[in-house]
This record gives sequence, structure tokens and C-alpha cells, in this order.
Amino acid sequence: MAYKSLEACLLYLETKGQLVRIKEEVDPWLEMATIHLRIHEAGGPAILFENVKGSKFRAASNIFGTLERSKFIFRDTLPLVQQLIELKNDPVKAIKNPIKNFTAGVAALKALPLKNPAAKPVLFQQIQIEEIPQIQHWPMDGGAFVTLPQVYTEDIDQPGIMNANLGMYRIQLSGNEYELNKEIGLHYQLHRGIGVHQTKANNKGQPLKVSVFAGGPPAHSVAAVMPLPEGISEMTFAGVLGGRRFRYTYVDGFCISTDADFVITGEVYPGENKPEGPFGDHLGYYSLRHSFPLMKVHKVFAKKNAIWPFTVVGRPPQEDTSFGQLIHEITGSALQAEIPGLKEVHAVDAAGVHPLLLVIGSERYTPYTPTKQPAEILTIANHILGTGQLSLAKFLFITADDSNKLGTNNIQVYFEYILQRIQLTRDIHFYTNTTIDTLDYSGTSLNTGSKVVIAAYGGTIRTLITEVPDCLKELQGFENAALVMPGVIALQAKSFVSYEIAEKEIETLNLQLKSRTDQLQSVPLLIVCDDSNFVSSNLNNFLWVTFTRCNPSHDIHGIYSFILNKHWGCNGSLVFDARIKPHHAPPVEKDAATEKKIERLFNKGGSLYGIL
Repeated sequence: MAYKSLEACLLYLETKGQLVRIKEEVDPWLEMATIHLRIHEAGGPAILFENVKGSKFRAASNIFGTLERSKFIFRDTLPLVQQLIELKNDPVKAIKNPIKNFTAGVAALKALPLKNPAAKPVLFQQIQIEEIPQIQHWPMDGGAFVTLPQVYTEDIDQPGIMNANLGMYRIQLSGNEYELNKEIGLHYQLHRGIGVHQTKANNKGQPLKVSVFAGGPPAHSVAAVMPLPEGISEMTFAGVLGGRRFRYTYVDGFCISTDADFVITGEVYPGENKPEGPFGDHLGYYSLRHSFPLMKVHKVFAKKNAIWPFTVVGRPPQEDTSFGQLIHEITGSALQAEIPGLKEVHAVDAAGVHPLLLVIGSERYTPYTPTKQPAEILTIANHILGTGQLSLAKFLFITADDSNKLGTNNIQVYFEYILQRIQLTRDIHFYTNTTIDTLDYSGTSLNTGSKVVIAAYGGTIRTLITEVPDCLKELQGFENAALVMPGVIALQAKSFVSYEIAEKEIETLNLQLKSRTDQLQSVPLLIVCDDSNFVSSNLNNFLWVTFTRCNPSHDIHGIYSFILNKHWGCNGSLVFDARIKPHHAPPVEKDAATEKKIERLFNKGGSLYGIL
């Protein structure tokens, strides 16, 4: 069904038992986010906060909290969108079966945005920033943030909605040095379309006009996070996914989504930045204060009875995990069609998405030789690292499976497959002094770090150990050795002080194990960490600690390592130093007092009693 508004979607979810209303007054400072986290962790329903302290507006969260609910919201249009993407990848299908694909063609008519519709509900009232629910999500956050924004900008050289960009870039509404109601912060990361628009405006010495939409049909939020190819308007995608044309108008030169619940308009001037953050982000750590573009507020609009949508991010999985899963459902094999030989790619959510990619490719370059070694998969890896946001990947594991039985979703099985085959003298390839995710503080500075491709292919060369070997139980400086999974052992060490000291610590480990490489053949990977019990307790802990706290060029070591013709390898185990470093951002942690405070809602008589 085509939802005309966010409220229409919420009301329909309510009829299916997928919405809970909270009638008691709730505090936007930590309390709303804490409620959201508890309900989301339990796989609970969408939430409508009807009485937000300090605001006349309602708020909603956990709308896309599960993949099942996200697919249910778009149940009528999702198959058509998938069909359109499939036709784009193989247009000959439309010719072969025009009757079957007729409905997809009709659905595509919804893609054309509709300018100046008669109804403009979002222009019902003009308000101030301070009237919006000022939601602070984590204790160390720098203020209130918009976490489900649709940030709209146009190309100054090619104005108009068909060349516009709609992205989900977080907005800081208050706090820090921002002048309340007059200034807000605009945070965006590498490889984002808005950066191209700001660069063009800066080059002309003109401000970039920005419109921030919040709410409206749920398809608009999904469109803002959809990784569409360059030159395809997110507004066209929103129309097809929502089954309703994207409606818009212009006010004072700013584009207005007339179906949105809220619209904030403003301008970003060349060279004008202010500190933004900290903010508890989706890697599970705070992104710290850094200078980002300053948006000078022009006007703020809200529809009658508007609903403010938000989400809460933190250590994954969170609600944004469902966004990623939905995108995967929608795009299907689109990426495989773009990269020859690619069979499967999995951006691992538990590791924060960008830090870890697991890939399966093909090996077809030399079918005439019996020797199996990485060749085509190295080409595929380079293609991936040159493709959109995939280029932010920090650890890229890639292999090929001639039997077509291996998948990337069973993460432990995938790792065991790699570790059984990896040749540590050959299969590790570093990219140094390069870009990494803005939110990843494992590198040397903001946006700067390294990458590694681990490409293993061929027959099994080792059996993975399933218990801690004796040679790892009595090490000096490393203790409490624990099995993480077959072939992977966690070693606990003293807190990280500096890279100079770390080099000496690793050398101590190397000296103790160098003569025992034969005993370590079944242990291809050692994880040096702060708490080996935590790392080994479950797979998600291993993924989160290891791949968010490592900078490959600085934190990958090896027993009996060498450099030959600029290539690094090792004759013993790989060693990842996954300890927290002094320059890392602190992890997000829940506020105990707020956790206790919200119990009133879950106790008998409270709005949330019995829902979990």
C-alpha cells in the first residue's frame, strides 16, 4: 500500500500489533533512547512517544527495527522494485517476457517526482529548532541530533530535483558552539554525494542550499540511505518504493518535501565550520568532536500533528542493521552484475560494516594449470576497493569456492575456510596511508589509515586447532589464552601504551614462539587483546573487538615475519593487536540511572508492561 504519511504507516502497523504507544511523559535526554534500545534488543514493535518532555510534537522510533517489519511496510512495492533492478541488470528480459514485466514498467511511472501539488501539509506552521524533540542518545553526546534525516542538496551547475542528492547525514541540532535556532551542524563522511555539491558551490564562492526533511512516507527514509549509482535521483527511487510520487515545491529557493513531517532549510557557506560531536555512532564508539560544515538555519516547517522520527545507533546490531538487510533484499545481484567474477559480498554488521568485508569470487584465469592460487580474486578485490562506499573497507577477506557451497553469512564457517587455506607467506596484501571510514578511529588520523586484503584460494593446507596449545599457556607478558574459534586464539596483554612499546611486546612474543612455528601450524591467527574472556565468549565480541580496534599497517604482526621484494609475510601465526589504543574513541555505554528510571514504564500499569 502507498502511505501518504509517516502517521498512516504507523497506524497501519498498529492494526497488526506492530506499534506500541507510550502515553507517559518521557525525557528526550537519554530516556527515549534507552527505551528504544531495550525494545529493539527484544525484537519489539515500533514505538510512538505521545508525550515528549519540552516539545509539543510526538516522536517515533524502531519503525524499521526488524527486517520482517521493513519488508512488511513495503510488501506491495518491494517485488516490483526488485524486478526493476533485475531488468536494469538484464534489459533483454523485458523483451523476452513483456507481459510479465508490464507491471514493473507501470510501477516505474511512480518514479517521476511531482512538483507543486495542491496539498502542502508540511507548510502548515513555521517553528523554531528548539520546538523539535531535543533527543540526546548517549551520555557523552555533544547535544541533540537528528538520526533519521533526509538531507537534500542540488548541483549548482545542474539545478533541479533530477540531479539532486538525498542522503542520511547526521545533523546536530543543539549544543557545542551552535547558536540555538540559528545554526546546526552537518556531518557527512567520505564518498558522499553532498560533498560534490558543496565543492562545486565553494568553487563558485556561493553558499550551498540545504533542506533537511524528517518523516513523511517511510520510503523517503530508505531512499536517503540507498546506495544508488551516480546520476540516479533518490527521489525517483522513493517514488517507486513508496508507490507514490515524491511531492515537492520550492520556498525561498529551497526544495521542500511537501509530504515530510518537518523541513529545516538553511545554507552552508564556504569555509565556515564548527565543532560537531561527540556522538555515539554505529561502530559502538563515540565519534569525537571535529570541525564539520555549519548550516545557517533559514526556516523550519512542520505539518499539523507532525511526528518526529528517530533511531538510536551504537554497538551493532541496531535498527540501522535492518536498513542494511533491506538494501540487500532490494539490490539482489546488482553488485555482482557490476563486478565481473563477484559471487557474494558481506559487509559484517557486527564489526561496524566498513571495517570488515567477506567476499567470495571466482577463479577462472588459468583453468589449464593444476596450481590453485589467488589471481582473479585479487582483481575482484581491487575492483571492490574502487567501488563507492565499499572502498572504505579496512579488512577484505576474499576466496573462491569451486564447489559453490560456501557462503559469507555463516561467518565462522567462512573464516575457517579461509584459515584452512591461507598461505601466510603469500596471501596478505597491504594498502598503506590511505582513506578509511570517518567513524573509524583505529587509523593515524581522521579518515586516514590502512587496508589489508587477505586473499586465500586452493586446497586445505592445515587442520585448525580446537584447543589452546601448551606453547601459548605459559607466555611471558601474555596470559589467559582462550580459544575463539578453530584456529584462532586470544591472548590477553597489558594495556596498550604506545607503538614503540607494542613493538617490543610483539618482539617478546616472537622470541618465545619463533622456535615453535611447527606447533603453531594449526593456529594461523592470534588476537592480542585487553580481555581474552570477552573476545572469546561469542563471535560478535571477536568481530567487534578485532576489526574495529586494528589498523592493519600498524597492528598486524607475524611470528617469524619477513619482507621480500616489498612483500610482507610470516612463517608462523598472524598476530592482530586488537587492544584499545590511546587515540581510540571511547565505547558507548548505557547510563545506569536512566536504565533504572525507565523501569516505571515496564512495570505493571506502565504503557510498556507486558510487551516484551
